[in-house]
Amino acid sequence: MPKPSPISPTVDFDRDGVQHGFLRLPYSRDDSAWGSVMIPICVVRNGDGPTALLSGANHGDEYEGPLALYELARTLEPGQVSGTVIIVPAMNYPAFRAGTRTSPIDKGNMNRSFPGRPDGTATQKIADYFQRELLPRADLVFDFHSGGRTLDFLPYCAAHILPDKAQEAKAFAAVEAFAAPFSMKMREIDAVGMYDTAAEEMGKVFVTTELGGGGTARAETVRIARSGIANVLRHAGILDGVVGKARTRWLDMPSDDCFTFAEDDGLFETMVDLGEEVREGMVIARIHSTGRTGVAPHEVRAKMSGLLVARHFPGLVKAGDCMCVLAQQA
Repeated sequence: MPKPSPISPTVDFDRDGVQHGFLRLPYSRDDSAWGSVMIPICVVRNGDGPTALLSGANHGDEYEGPLALYELARTLEPGQVSGTVIIVPAMNYPAFRAGTRTSPIDKGNMNRSFPGRPDGTATQKIADYFQRELLPRADLVFDFHSGGRTLDFLPYCAAHILPDKAQEAKAFAAVEAFAAPFSMKMREIDAVGMYDTAAEEMGKVFVTTELGGGGTARAETVRIARSGIANVLRHAGILDGVVGKARTRWLDMPSDDCFTFAEDDGLFETMVDLGEEVREGMVIARIHSTGRTGVAPHEVRAKMSGLLVARHFPGLVKAGDCMCVLAQQA
């Protein structure tokens, strides 16, 4: 028998109405011997129907999701809903409070910690609770992301290419309903331990975003997040109203050639702006030496033709950093 989760909810997932509460994780520390991490959660339920599990701040320095979801939790009424909406605006709450990608408690990256452990680190305990208690309840799983402090993206909604084509088709239909300026058939560098993977392996419809970055949020990207999540809930038959129609441009990440990584430390200079077309072999970035003058910059060339959809942010890079991401029109 697996050990029980140490996390206790202050909400009843099976009760109709609106509930605002917490996922309480005991956390004994220097400044609070019997302390807890109190992760905000909202449950809006109205009878039988599908369940949507919505989350933001899986990485704590990504803000469109929390901005959209805190407002949704504040404004959503049971009469608008058929089924259940579970809202966790800040999944990795310690990282969100610190404004960091990973948790200040244990340096845990939530999106590399699944399936988690009930007797592990704080991050692993949160992942375990989602894995065993929340994901099984969900029909639709939506996890907001953006580039955080070290990447900047074109605003897109995304789902993964999956072995189960029926599951894949449902996810891509939800992506299209979100109606971001761009929609992505997404490829991951490393899918091991991801929340995405955990949800997809359970057969859930999983949808995500990359909505800008740079450790902040823009008015445009927050508007996209708020209108998009309402569209997805309407598409799923959970929220009343009509899906708002908007043009989206479908993109594909066909191979690992989409990604370019720095091989040197230095000062990063992008030669192409987000959304611009590039050709294979074209210089898309340069890395300048910062240790001495008179050294020619290292030129970084595109390994494929396509559109620049992400770039490193801010100006200094280290060897191994992802510098540029390309995609092609689907």
